[in-house]
Amino acid sequence: LKKPNKLFSFFSFQNEINEVPFFDIQLPYELALKIFQYLGKTELGRCAQVSRTWKVLAEDEVLWYRLCQQEGYLLDTSISDHSCWKLALKDCRARERTLKTNWKNRIGAVSQLRYELGKILCDVHSCDGVVIAGYTSGAVRLWDTRTWDYTAPILEPMHGPGDAGPQPHVSFVRINSSLAVAAYEDGTVSVWSLMFGREPIHRYQHNQRIQALALGSEGATVATASGFEVKVESPNDRGFWQTTETFEIQKLVNFLNLVPDVTGSPVTVAAAEDIVYLLKAEDPGKILHSVYGQPVTCLDVSAHEAAFGVKTFGWLLNEPNQILLYNLETSQCLKKMGNSTGDFTCVNLQSSPPNMVVTGNKDRRVRVFDLRKSESLCSLYAHQLGVSAVQMDDWKIVSGGEEGLVCVWDQRMGTKLWEMHARHPVRHVWFNSHSLITANIPDEKTPRGASITDDDLTAHRKHRGIIYAYEFSVDQLAVESVLPICRSSYDEVTGYNYNIGLAVPYDNI
Repeated sequence: LKKPNKLFSFFSFQNEINEVPFFDIQLPYELALKIFQYLGKTELGRCAQVSRTWKVLAEDEVLWYRLCQQEGYLLDTSISDHSCWKLALKDCRARERTLKTNWKNRIGAVSQLRYELGKILCDVHSCDGVVIAGYTSGAVRLWDTRTWDYTAPILEPMHGPGDAGPQPHVSFVRINSSLAVAAYEDGTVSVWSLMFGREPIHRYQHNQRIQALALGSEGATVATASGFEVKVESPNDRGFWQTTETFEIQKLVNFLNLVPDVTGSPVTVAAAEDIVYLLKAEDPGKILHSVYGQPVTCLDVSAHEAAFGVKTFGWLLNEPNQILLYNLETSQCLKKMGNSTGDFTCVNLQSSPPNMVVTGNKDRRVRVFDLRKSESLCSLYAHQLGVSAVQMDDWKIVSGGEEGLVCVWDQRMGTKLWEMHARHPVRHVWFNSHSLITANIPDEKTPRGASITDDDLTAHRKHRGIIYAYEFSVDQLAVESVLPICRSSYDEVTGYNYNIGLAVPYDNI
């Protein structure tokens, strides 16, 4: 057979690209591309096997860039950042499968975030891998687990002229992407900016002990509750902090949350015993829910809804404890969920998948509710004591218990994947796609046998509490597989009981 002319076939291929054959008609390339954008990965792969023209069309970078964005990968990139978006999507999906396998099999690195001089751990909070911890010594400590840099800076309090002597205990700490806040036992609240040094940028005082502290997920708004007063602080247009609102309520506040993504003046939801308040500037005393003798046991708020647990009269009137879901715009009760004899101790609405909410109960069970059906999708017998912290995503649940157990569950299968145990109750659980942070915080802040005169190592390590940081990403495992003691910088020339420094210049390990 005679070989075809290569030059002729090249020009005919170029003409074919300009006019894409669609069965019995010829379409311009741009119009054919608009048709192909409705296809998925499987359909594009099949179309690529039809002809050379369809293969070029099905592998167009615009199509695969759009697919990559639709699946949630590389959202902050432009189409010019990668030369082959089909390969980029393939790598992202492979990395996600590896990450899920590492989660299921507990393959990764775990580190302990300790600050020995801080005495007893009081409260822990985290945001996007940045961890803040408050201690009985009055110290407030930060860790950035995204860089695995454990030289944790101390956020210095703002000392007044008469503040000589020991610092008060830290009651609450909160952190978001730009601010860190700590509330102390004496009613002082300090606010730090994560961008500018360790000195506080704002400080204000309550006359009584602070019962609750809330920090907006974004922006710069702080809310505190002390006595029968709720105070909201935020900076003005010139950056000067001021008291935005002050609300007087009837009972002591147990739980406090700022509603996220609110335009204009901030909106606060406060649970005070058996009353739930919706505190707004235009309606300062609005009551969202109130039933006498039925106290609220937990609270969480999303942009448009509030979910809280209510303790009913129980066996007296044959009423089970429930989770109530309220719409914040209409102030109407949307759902009543649950049928439990135990109190609901924790609820997570804000970080749960759409139309889902996960709860923990004193009856040792973790329950997942579908908000569209008001029924429990799964009920996991999770802990020996009550459940104290929960969070979930589209396939897994992480729960913490009063006995110190952290459990990771496959939500769809209803099976436990693995667990970790520490001495104290789990009070904080946070995770994203590749990392997990848990905090075991002691209930006893002054353990028996501690000396009052000692200003350093006043308590044994078993009384201190502990923060764990897990990393499941394959990109971090190569570095984190080395033991922490072998990653010493050799900067320390001395060591003490709880901080063993490598003082001898050994060979590099």
